[in-house]
Parts: sequence; C-alpha cells; structure tokens
Amino acid sequence: MPDKERIVFDDIDKYGPQRYERTYQFTTGELARIELAAIGPVSLDANASKGHLPAEYLADGSTLFAADFLCSRCVEPFPFASSSEFHLRFRPRHEVSAENVEIEITPDELDIEFYTERSVSLRDLAAEQVQLAIPMKPLCTESCLGLCPQCGTNRNGEGCSCQTAVSDERWGTLAGIRAELAKKNEQ
Repeated sequence: MPDKERIVFDDIDKYGPQRYERTYQFTTGELARIELAAIGPVSLDANASKGHLPAEYLADGSTLFAADFLCSRCVEPFPFASSSEFHLRFRPRHEVSAENVEIEITPDELDIEFYTERSVSLRDLAAEQVQLAIPMKPLCTESCLGLCPQCGTNRNGEGCSCQTAVSDERWGTLAGIRAELAKKNEQ
C-alpha cells in the first residue's frame, strides 16, 4: 500500500501515478520567517508520476494558505492569501568526484530537485511552497508610508511633527555650491 505522507518513487514504479491531498499546520517558528506573524492550515494537492527520463519523477500540484504578514514598512500585520501551482521534476543526484566543483544550472533546470533518497516528504514540499510564496518585502499596501525614521510613528494612521527631510552631511559641499549658484542667478 502506498505511503500517503511521502511521495515514494518505488510506489510510483509499482502502482503507477499517485494523488495526494493533505493539510498541514505550521508554526511561524518552523518556517523561520520574521515577516510571518501567523499562518493558517496549508492545503497541498499533488499528482506524482514517472518522468520521461530514467529515474525522473514529476510532481504537479497546488498549495493554498492564508497568513498574516508584517508589513516591511510600517510593521503592522495584514492578511495575505496564496494559491499557487508548482511543477517539479525529481532526478537522482549524481556523485561529484572533485570538491568545490561548480555546476552551472540552465533556466530549464530551475524546477529540478535532485534526490538521494527515493521519497519526498509532502510536509516538506508544502513548507517549501509556502516559503516560495512569501514576498521578499511584504507590504500592506503599495502606498504604505511606513514608520517615521525619527520618532517611530506609523505615518499611515497619524502624522508627526518630525522634520521629514533628512540631510546627509556628505552632500554639504554641494549644498554650498547650490547656494552660491542661486546668489549668482539672482544678480
């Protein structure tokens, strides 16, 4: 009987293509992303089959989850929902004889995962898909004003009396030149 918590390549060889539907709960600590405030259940739906090459296996599917992210500008939590598809190819990892050998990966190989064990954890696959769905810099809105760099007030909800123009002392000489040019133009 096929294992339903792992994609087992030997089961695919023996029983043919396999379908998996699982829901996993992750903690924010397990995913180790500071921008993740909370995460709900992650639904994984996948089909696994043999590929076209020897010892190649394919996994096609989708993940669905809802989470609360911390905005990278104002640090306020905001809801986020993700529904994404994945298409992966699994191929055996070949032994490399020399250490520190660099192997170039072509754009066609970006969806390939290399395996040493003949199975893949569905939970790990779901966690990987969540990691890939998290934006590099999550924003509550594109127009988020963020925090005031001087007093820390969230500028989306309330204003502050801090001076917004921050000057860099390294540009002081240019400011002096600008003032001299302004005087010459007035004359």
